[in-house]
Amino acid sequence: MLHGRAKEVVHVGGFNVFPAEVEGYLLTHPTIVQAAVIGVPHPVMGESLHAFVVPVAGAAPEPREVVRFARNGIAGYKVPYAVDVVDELPLLASGKPDRRELAEVARRARVIR
Repeated sequence: MLHGRAKEVVHVGGFNVFPAEVEGYLLTHPTIVQAAVIGVPHPVMGESLHAFVVPVAGAAPEPREVVRFARNGIAGYKVPYAVDVVDELPLLASGKPDRRELAEVARRARVIR
């Protein structure tokens, strides 16, 4: 039995989205060096995607531009609704993104907005 894997699937409007697939696409953007995608609650869709991206040194991609880039290359339901450009991703000891910390950052951003 796999533990923790089911939460790696985000349910967007009845579609299953694997964050790793969206992250992989975002990493093809010429100014993005790291990406992490999480699911966040959405009142209509059930969940939506929130991306956190780290730009290459000296670059400053605009969140809207990252969304446009995603729209041009992946299915519409896989496009992040929100993009945060960050200096670094919080990491677990394993070196993987700390998705719980990112979810908390996203939750605080939604409360403030």
